[in-house]
Amino acid sequence: MTRQDEHHRSREGLLHAEKIEALRPSLEEAYRSSVDSDDPLDSLDLDHDEKSRQSKWGKWSKWSKWSWIPTQPPWSSGYTYQDSQNKGQPTPSRKRGIRRWMLPRRTCFLVSLILALGILAVIGSGALWVYKVSPVDGQSPPWYPTPLGGTIKSWDESYKKAEALVRKMSLVEKVNITTGTGWSQNLCVGNTAPANSVRFPSLCLQDGPLGLRFSDHSTAFPAGITVGATWNRDLMYKRGHAHGQEAKGKGINILLGPAMGPIGRMPAGGRNWEGFGSDPVLQAVAASQTIRGIQDAGVIATAKHYILNEQEHFRKSFEWGLPHALSSNIDDRTLHELYLWPFSESIKAGVASVMCSYNMVNNSYACGNSKLLNGILKDELGFQGFVQSDWLAQRSGVASALSGLDMSMPGDGLHWKDGKALWGGLLTQAVLNGSLPLKRLNDMVTRTVAAWYQLGQDNQTQWPVPPPEGDGGPNFSSWTDKAIGRIHEGSDDETTAVVNKFIDVQGKGNDFHGRLAKQIAAEGTVLVRNEDGILPLSRKGWSDGNSKDAKFRVGIFGEDAGPGHGPNFCLDRDCNQGTLGSGWGSGAVEFPYLVPPLKSLESAFDLEFVKVVSVLSNNIPTKSSPGLLGDQDLCIVFVNSDAGEGFVSWGNVRGDRNDIHLQKGGDKLVQRVANDCGNGSGQTIVVVHAVGPVDLERWIDLPGVKAVLLANLPGEESGNALVDVLFGDVDASGRLPYTVGKSLDDYGKGGQLLYFPNAVIPQQNFDEGLYIDYRHFDKHSIPPRYEFGFGLSYTTFSLSNLSLTTSKPKSSLPSPRPELLVPPSYEDSIPDPSTALFPPNFRKLKKYIYPYITSTSEITPGHYPYPDGFSVVQSPSPAGGGEGGNPSLFETHVVVKVTLKNTGSRKGKHVVQVYLSFPDNVVDEITGETIEFPVKVLRGFEKVELDAGKSVDVQIELTRKDLSYWSLRGNWVMPTKGKFTVLVGASSRDLPLTAEW
Repeated sequence: MTRQDEHHRSREGLLHAEKIEALRPSLEEAYRSSVDSDDPLDSLDLDHDEKSRQSKWGKWSKWSKWSWIPTQPPWSSGYTYQDSQNKGQPTPSRKRGIRRWMLPRRTCFLVSLILALGILAVIGSGALWVYKVSPVDGQSPPWYPTPLGGTIKSWDESYKKAEALVRKMSLVEKVNITTGTGWSQNLCVGNTAPANSVRFPSLCLQDGPLGLRFSDHSTAFPAGITVGATWNRDLMYKRGHAHGQEAKGKGINILLGPAMGPIGRMPAGGRNWEGFGSDPVLQAVAASQTIRGIQDAGVIATAKHYILNEQEHFRKSFEWGLPHALSSNIDDRTLHELYLWPFSESIKAGVASVMCSYNMVNNSYACGNSKLLNGILKDELGFQGFVQSDWLAQRSGVASALSGLDMSMPGDGLHWKDGKALWGGLLTQAVLNGSLPLKRLNDMVTRTVAAWYQLGQDNQTQWPVPPPEGDGGPNFSSWTDKAIGRIHEGSDDETTAVVNKFIDVQGKGNDFHGRLAKQIAAEGTVLVRNEDGILPLSRKGWSDGNSKDAKFRVGIFGEDAGPGHGPNFCLDRDCNQGTLGSGWGSGAVEFPYLVPPLKSLESAFDLEFVKVVSVLSNNIPTKSSPGLLGDQDLCIVFVNSDAGEGFVSWGNVRGDRNDIHLQKGGDKLVQRVANDCGNGSGQTIVVVHAVGPVDLERWIDLPGVKAVLLANLPGEESGNALVDVLFGDVDASGRLPYTVGKSLDDYGKGGQLLYFPNAVIPQQNFDEGLYIDYRHFDKHSIPPRYEFGFGLSYTTFSLSNLSLTTSKPKSSLPSPRPELLVPPSYEDSIPDPSTALFPPNFRKLKKYIYPYITSTSEITPGHYPYPDGFSVVQSPSPAGGGEGGNPSLFETHVVVKVTLKNTGSRKGKHVVQVYLSFPDNVVDEITGETIEFPVKVLRGFEKVELDAGKSVDVQIELTRKDLSYWSLRGNWVMPTKGKFTVLVGASSRDLPLTAEW
């Protein structure tokens, strides 16, 4: 049975493919940008282009009664709407490209060549100055050497085991563990090579944050932003645990998620949807719960992207035609109190891997920034696991190792799939010639091996040994959908084997993960408007639940309500077509199925009493059906806004959104429906699927708009989850994980993307400091459309009896840093270079990354130009001493207690939110600095379900860290003078209860 045959049998049989080719038509496309292209100019020939389009776009799926055989990418124009056996459904047609009337391609090529040569003749070699510019030095202070792992008690046993194993490894085996084998050289998106002499296996690293990328028979969970909108700690954990179980079932050692960066500084940021919301505490809780879930399943979680990768434009070297990535420039306090907070809580939760990001921070690449990796992550936060690079985020060799990078992914160096590693054999050479201290390499390896032990992956019952000794390792291929495929797809090796075993990891029966996905999507749907109590709906249509003489007429409008061309029509979901279930990029997955809202709505309404009509287009036909809108009692309109990772574009959306408006004419669609539904007397419900905040101002106040639901990115159970909320099968309990402003300008200067480079090395200054999202709105008294934390319920709640209990008194500084354990130590003599040579008669695979050297003549010991500050002895941070920071930072000082009562007529869920305002006129006792604080900051929350009329006491604890600010003296400081104000309520602007401490 082929993978396609298995794929057709996917859960619920919703997706049926017809003779489809591999889901991933080329290896490079998964990550490449246009500037990486090596296609010759002749490949732009129209005939060639049409053949490639038909290969990629022309054979996708059909859905139930909708039969589609598209021959054109969905972002192109040219679809016509024709009557067929399913009237009103689009039948694609393709317009010819403009190249037919242009110059013949050979002439065009010659003209282009002459022009190019002429330009180069004018400007000479000066044109290359851009590629010789280096980042400004000295803006990020040096911090060396890398602190050794193995100093924290909770990791002690794992480090002892790792030390014993690493001690037996050869130099080349150690390098194998630090360096990926190269893009597509093995079955996963990232692979290390084994240390065979000690039976340490190759490790499989796989995306991503919401499922298993390039996998089959696995769940497409709701995206992070939807999980954040649940405000439900239990669901956050359960999603992580199910995710980890699926990864383990596929033989994945290291899961590349969760994402907690970007945090959402800029609402139009392309990858905000991968994280959990625009507040550090909400992000931290969701991330740490997710990590606990993943790692309780025995899989290594990855906290990413570390750090300040807040936009896609210019995030990565060469991806945007510039030799360097942008630099995110930030002060220490803002870094600690906003962007670092979720990472520190993730480390406290025991995360075993951290992924450094593409961008620079203060003009030093994040994967080579010694202050970030050595000083903050490994010293101050006590991180015991290993740091891996984002794919090609490493931009130097020895320097990045000295700065704290432990693993290079995917192994290739500065460019995709070129086989020219920055480490691999060059790292071996660096150790042998004395450039890289062996002590550093030993720590790099020990950190990775200790993480493997920490998660119990040495248990061969749970983790069978990979081939040829056993049947373990990954049981799927990222590069083909066929059962038989090449083992080393990216090389010249033609050896094949069974690479896809089609293991179904979605769970069964009550443990089917689709059930959990549906619950998360439902609780992550935020009801922001419900005029006249239009929701929940009746299945018989009429609001009183009684049938009338005539059927209740419901019209469903918008492309987003339907299946489009199938959920996996575009590679990595890199187009906006059909209902929007996730954003695009490496954080997206293959949907096993995607339930469109229309399908669920048609099933939910009692068709004996309700007539449902639909137009799955954002253009409602007027000539053919002039009375279509006017004939409806209720109109439900679906609209969306999509974005994703910057390596690919959809139309003119290049990763980041261009604005926060609805896409594909969504605003006009809502206006049209709301104004004309029932000839002005009908009621309209708007459902928005989006990657983040959207501007609703063009229609939100129209009298016909009675209800609005922000359903975020719901994953595979989209329609079913929405129906549960619309019909009141569950309470509307989602709460906004971001602020919905009335315009993009309302988010301030810090909320604006840098769309055009402002320098050869683009500079993005975080001058707004702590004031992003609701903090910015509060500071400048800007009224939002819907505030952070807001969401309506189908019942009502009251809060009362707020009390504060002191557990520990105020004190300015944390306790002294505790003594740490003694880390592993090794004999550091450099081995004989001959032990690192390629073995005799060794067959090298093309572009595969090896740890060997070719000749001992390559080894020339000498003086290495170590970076400035390398010999300076650093003092350990007083804020450190444990995982996540000084242990006393996490001690409870105040217990907040409040009574919650369900005052409505039905069961419902409420999110109790606790905010903190710092004392006025705080002056740092050491620096004399006057400290400014946001009006209020979220410090805790709890989601509670209550039956009608019931009440419960809710308790939330505030720690030292919650009550402190980051001082220029390099520590957390709690103000001891003045009074804190604790505010409790239902959102950031609905806080009826206050108390002082």
